[in-house]
Amino acid sequence: MTTSVRREPTFVGMPPFPEAAHKELANGVQRANLRKATHTIRAKREAVVEELPDWELLRRAGEAIKDDVLARLPELLERLEASVRAAGGIVHWARDADEANAIVVAVARAKGVDEVIKVKSMVTEEIELNNALADAGIHAWETDLAQLIVQLGEDLPSHILVPAIHRNRAQIREIFLREMGRFGRPAPAHMSDEPAALAAAARRHLREKFLRAEVAVSGGNFAIADTGTVCVVESEGNGRMCLTLPKTLITVLGVEKLLPTWSDLEVFLQLLPRSSTGERMNPYTSMWTGVTPGDGPQEFHLILLDNGRSDVLSDPTGRQALRCIRCSACLNVCPVYERTGGHAYGSVYPGPIGAILTPQLRGIAKHPVDAQTASLPFASSLCGACFDACPVRIDIPDVLLHLRAQVVDGGRGPHDRAEAAGMKAVQWAFEKPWRIGLAQHVAGMGSRFARHGVIGRLPLPEKLLPRKVTGPLGEWFTDRDAPAPPPESFRSWYKRTDGGTEA
Repeated sequence: MTTSVRREPTFVGMPPFPEAAHKELANGVQRANLRKATHTIRAKREAVVEELPDWELLRRAGEAIKDDVLARLPELLERLEASVRAAGGIVHWARDADEANAIVVAVARAKGVDEVIKVKSMVTEEIELNNALADAGIHAWETDLAQLIVQLGEDLPSHILVPAIHRNRAQIREIFLREMGRFGRPAPAHMSDEPAALAAAARRHLREKFLRAEVAVSGGNFAIADTGTVCVVESEGNGRMCLTLPKTLITVLGVEKLLPTWSDLEVFLQLLPRSSTGERMNPYTSMWTGVTPGDGPQEFHLILLDNGRSDVLSDPTGRQALRCIRCSACLNVCPVYERTGGHAYGSVYPGPIGAILTPQLRGIAKHPVDAQTASLPFASSLCGACFDACPVRIDIPDVLLHLRAQVVDGGRGPHDRAEAAGMKAVQWAFEKPWRIGLAQHVAGMGSRFARHGVIGRLPLPEKLLPRKVTGPLGEWFTDRDAPAPPPESFRSWYKRTDGGTEA
C-alpha cells in the first residue's frame, strides 16, 4: 500500500472568471449535479425558515451582533486570548497563511507525528494547510465525507458546505474504488453507489485513522470571548471524533469568528443550521473550553488568523463581508453559481460571498493585482437573491458594486477600455444640446432594422455580420433582443409640431 505524502491541487494560476466560467458551462453533468443539489437545499431551507415568524428579527439580531464584534474586535480578541489561556489553552497569533501553517507544522513536529486528522474547515483550505503539512512530510487526512471525496479525487472544493457538490454518486463510487486502498482501508469491491454504502465505506476507511491519530486540526464556527469556548457544528459526527479522541487539538480561527457572550450564540445556532443544511439544528454541536484533565485533548492550541482580514475591516463598505458565517445560502440561490459551479471562482470561497470576500482578502486595491481577482466582482447578475438569503444581511450587491468601482478606478476592469470609450462618447453627446439631438436622430434609424418592436441583431447587413459577433455590443446583441428606438424623438416631435399645438 502506497501512503506517500502528496500535494493537493490549488487555485493558484486559475484564469479569470469569464474564461473559467465558459469552460465550466460546457460541463453538462456538473450543471445537472449542481442544479439538483442547490434546489434541494434551497427548498429545505425555505421550509424551515417559514416556520419562524421572527426570522427577519433573527437576521437583524445576527447582523447587529456581528457588527458589534467588528467594531470592538481588538478588545474582544484580547478577552478571548485571556479566557483561553485561563482555561489551559495556548494562543498563537498569525498575520498570514505562512505564519499559521508554520505554527501547525511546529506543533505536529513537536509531537513527533507524521499524520493529522482534520475537521472540515474553510480557513485551513484558505491557507492551504494540507500542502504545507505535505511539504513537511506530514499527512493531513480529511474526515468530512465531502472533503474526503475531494481529497481522494485530487480535486478542488466547489461549495462552502458541500465541497463535492459537483460530483454525483457514480463518480464518488469510482473515486472510492480507485483511491481508498492507496491511503488506508480499501472500499468493498462490489460496493454500490447508494449513499448508505458510500458512507459506510468512508466510515470504515476513516475509523483506523481516528483511533490512531494523536493530533487533530479544526477550524471553528464561533468562539465566545467571555469564556474562551470554541464551537464547531457539523452533520456527520466525524468532527466530534476529531475533537475528542486525539491528545492534541489545533484550531485555526479567523479573527472575525468571535461572539461576545453565550447569549449571542443562541441567535446563530438558529440562523446557521436553517440557512446551511435546511435543518432546525445541527446533528452535532461540539463545544470545548481549553483543556479538561482526563477528558478529551490534553493540549489545545488556538491560532488566531488575520490573513487580510484587517484590511477588509478598514473598508466601511466591504467590512460587512466579515459578518459571514459560512452557511452557503447565497450560493444555493445564485443563478450564476448554479450554472458555473465553484471552480470558476478560483478560490476556496465561491459564489456571491466569494466574489466579495476573496478580492478583499487578496487585496483588490493593491498593485499589481491579478486578472483573476479583478474579475470576481463582475461574476454576478446583481439580482439580489443572495442578500435576501443571507442570515446576517450582508448586502452583497452593494459590495460588488463597490469593488467594481475599485477595479475600474484602477484601470483593471475586464472591459475597462471599451467602457471608458463608451463613457467618453456619452459625455460628448451630453455636452451640447445639438449633439443629443444628433444622437437621437441616429438612434431613431435603428427602427428600420426592427421586427415586432425589437432589434434582434446588430443593424448591419447580413453579409457583414458573422455568426459569432465579438466585442461588448456584439456579444450583447447576439444573445438578446433590444427594444427598438422610436422613429422620431420627443425633441423632433416637439419642434415639428410647435410644442404639440399642431398635433
